[in-house]
Amino acid sequence: MIFSLLTMTLTLAEPPKMVALPAGNYRPLYMNKNSPQTFVGAFSIDVMPVTNAQYLTFVINNPRWQSQQIPSIFAEAQYLQHWQQNLTPKQPSQGQLNSPVVNVSWFAAQAYCHSLNKSLPTVAQWERVASASPTQPNGSLEKSYNQRILQWYSRPSSKQLPEVGTNPANYWGAQDLHGLIWEWTEDFNSALVSGESRGDSDINQKLFCAAGAQGAADPSDYAAFMRFGFRSSLQAKYTLPNLGFRCAKSKE
Repeated sequence: MIFSLLTMTLTLAEPPKMVALPAGNYRPLYMNKNSPQTFVGAFSIDVMPVTNAQYLTFVINNPRWQSQQIPSIFAEAQYLQHWQQNLTPKQPSQGQLNSPVVNVSWFAAQAYCHSLNKSLPTVAQWERVASASPTQPNGSLEKSYNQRILQWYSRPSSKQLPEVGTNPANYWGAQDLHGLIWEWTEDFNSALVSGESRGDSDINQKLFCAAGAQGAADPSDYAAFMRFGFRSSLQAKYTLPNLGFRCAKSKE
């Protein structure tokens, strides 16, 4: 049974397809509406989050990232805890194969992406592609866009995650950026204050409290503030049951 499941998985688990975004501008959350926008170069990003089947292919080909081998400095004990515990190596169940992989650390996610000559998307790349609605590149222009995201944030995560690809594609052709899982970014901790008052702006510090929306580019974008706060609370070895990832690749 173990052999047949692995064989089937390795046959089906091709890397995610990617979509390309042209170069464009992005205004970080902590900037105000008068701040110059940040340029984001052209890049490609996975259409959907990495699935359990795809990640299983990776750990089979890279045994040091299996749960029995990974050092504790690179992942918490909960690493891949949703996979079947009675198999060596751990494997997802048949019903989990096409669901997004979660309980993976930043180190593990980045290693997966590097194995495909990709990397985790930067915050700017992720926010640029995720700001699109199904019909336009700036979803905030739609009255209900941010509200739909907030409604998802308010719901508890289900123990069995749905399969990837269940949400409509956005303007760029990417899916499941909202409504399924949270996702790692390459520079997730770039939002952290350093503790050095001479190097930390007053605006950055305000973002950690309820007054954080004052002076921001879009005070109504509470969903972005929640992502900012969530990323700032993470450590690279954390493994959470609602945190997965997808990969990106900058255009050279």
